[in-house]
Amino acid sequence: MDLVRPSEHADPVAAVIAAHRTGATLALSTSGTTGPARSILRSTRSWWGSFPAYTALSGVTSGSRLWVPGPPSSTMVLFAAVHAAATGAVIVADPADATHACLTPALLARRGSELSPGVHVVVAGAALPARMVDEATQRGLTLSHYYGAAELSFVAAGTPGSGLRPFHDVEVELRDALHSGTIWVRSPWVCDGYEGAPGALQRDGEWVTVGDVGRFEAGVLHVLGRPDAVTTAGATVRLRDVDAALRPAAHGDFAVHGVPHPTFGELIAVTLVDPGDLAGLQSAASRLPSSHRPRVWRTVDELPLTEAGKIDRIALRDNASAGAVL
Repeated sequence: MDLVRPSEHADPVAAVIAAHRTGATLALSTSGTTGPARSILRSTRSWWGSFPAYTALSGVTSGSRLWVPGPPSSTMVLFAAVHAAATGAVIVADPADATHACLTPALLARRGSELSPGVHVVVAGAALPARMVDEATQRGLTLSHYYGAAELSFVAAGTPGSGLRPFHDVEVELRDALHSGTIWVRSPWVCDGYEGAPGALQRDGEWVTVGDVGRFEAGVLHVLGRPDAVTTAGATVRLRDVDAALRPAAHGDFAVHGVPHPTFGELIAVTLVDPGDLAGLQSAASRLPSSHRPRVWRTVDELPLTEAGKIDRIALRDNASAGAVL
């Protein structure tokens, strides 16, 4: 198999475009936000085929000036940059020069104020807090967003007003429950698998999943997150259940994670950015079973990010002393 590793090239975008001409397979690294990074194998056709639908979502066309901060090792960044090159758009380094941008929710909150009114921002995240949407709208920004995974590529997309609906040519079904469950997709945009040890991707015929959980409401997909768990005082708790219960009570961003404890193994913790969310979050947490209630509450000025611009829950778990304990 002819493999191209864009991260090993001085110009990763040019390497991907060259791979498309020769039919080579791409070896792309995941971000590693919930575990070890892995190398994902995918055809360039699985990207090029989705370009027309992504153009419609993002508004990026010939002559657009795209700001996409972050390293090209991030599949989000690399895809956006390759799409820009293929459509004739220009990548800019200064957000003040941009007509379009591609950001994670955390980067939108952190650097969105640097964008000029009228900029169209595609946010690569399944959920956008209401306050973030309001602030972006007040600044005159236009928002679109999508949910996907490095293994799956695009799964669902839309605007904050319309919500997430299955992406072009993607079928979505939820398994394990009637109205919610594990998100399975049938799509031409999925990867071919992994190089080396297997990862989160599971297959069932033409259907695949990475284990994310969601629910449908009136045709809109609500993504609840990747299964993860902590064992605390002998009880195994899925953090996505805690996150789903707390999410409606928050305006700003927060992360649910575990922190080590010498007696109980781990405790459930919540690290939040907006101290004004504390009362609402704790009220929501009080309605959870005792085993699921966060025992540690911390506030930080900013949630730590990986190089790809995603919230780094591993850093939050490993750096339990970060932030002020509430």
